[in-house]
Amino acid sequence: MSAARLRVGLAGLGSMGRNHLRVLAGRPDVELAAIADPSPEALEAAVAAAGSTGFSDALAMIAETRLDALVVAAPTMAHEPLALAAIERGIPVLVEKPLAATVEEGLRIVGAGRRAGVPVQVGHVERFNPAVIELGRLMREGWIQTLYSVASRRAGPFPARIRDVGVTVDLGTHDADMLSWIAGERPVRVYAEIAQRIHTTHEDLLFGLLHFPSGATGMLDVNWLTPAKRRQLTVVGEEGMFELDYLTQRLTFTRAATDRPLMIGGYATTFAGDVAEIPVTSSEPLAAEIDAFIRVVREGGRPAVDVEDGLWAVAIANALLLSAAELRPADLTDITARLHVA
Repeated sequence: MSAARLRVGLAGLGSMGRNHLRVLAGRPDVELAAIADPSPEALEAAVAAAGSTGFSDALAMIAETRLDALVVAAPTMAHEPLALAAIERGIPVLVEKPLAATVEEGLRIVGAGRRAGVPVQVGHVERFNPAVIELGRLMREGWIQTLYSVASRRAGPFPARIRDVGVTVDLGTHDADMLSWIAGERPVRVYAEIAQRIHTTHEDLLFGLLHFPSGATGMLDVNWLTPAKRRQLTVVGEEGMFELDYLTQRLTFTRAATDRPLMIGGYATTFAGDVAEIPVTSSEPLAAEIDAFIRVVREGGRPAVDVEDGLWAVAIANALLLSAAELRPADLTDITARLHVA
């Protein structure tokens, strides 16, 4: 594709939609050609700010506007029809996470994208956090070669914006994707406990365990009940431990102690490892995510977080919900076979 400004459409002006609007409107290589949202007030303000054409119906926007790319930031239940409409017209699409509400919906998006050869990127924005990128680089360099566990905590106050899904699909998909990416493999079995305290229809607390083929274990602590926002990740292995804060973009590594403990009074003394602060250059993950998407639109290739990554996150989240409902572990070994026929 030429270096001319890309005509991009934006579907949805919720919390993430407004963030996409801000980033897209500030790019000199992008023309925000059309915006869709059912709220007249939100749409009017966005159209005035960006100089775009406004639509109350996102499907109408896709059908009636010449677009080079589409960002879907509408509620989760709208992701499948909007993504399929874009794919049918050959429009590359960035779908905010989660890719879809169910595995079946996600499989239909995967299949349509494959058949049409249209790239679909999924908005797992944490993958573009500079601290996460540095963590991944150090993992590849072998700072941790034998992984024991990955634990994530994603907690905060209840968001008024979420009504169509619970905390597992809305937030837990972030960590399902992240833990799989760090482990370098997909879980084969999960177990979960959930609770519904404030939300009127869905769970707002999740504790989940993921078992990976290598024997590594993942843990998710996700809720909408904590009065202060927390976004943290801990990676433990034979060689030491990484600790990451998504919000401050701080990353540390604690090297495992190599001293052999001595028995004192019948108890083994403990040795703390040396802690190193890893330098990280702060940047906005969403801007980096959109950079990556625009690069795929212009140059082709596979998105850094592609549609299969998004589907796996949905599959893990739904397996966690199934486990909690049935009070037993849930198996994930069939999803690979289903992906082959999507």
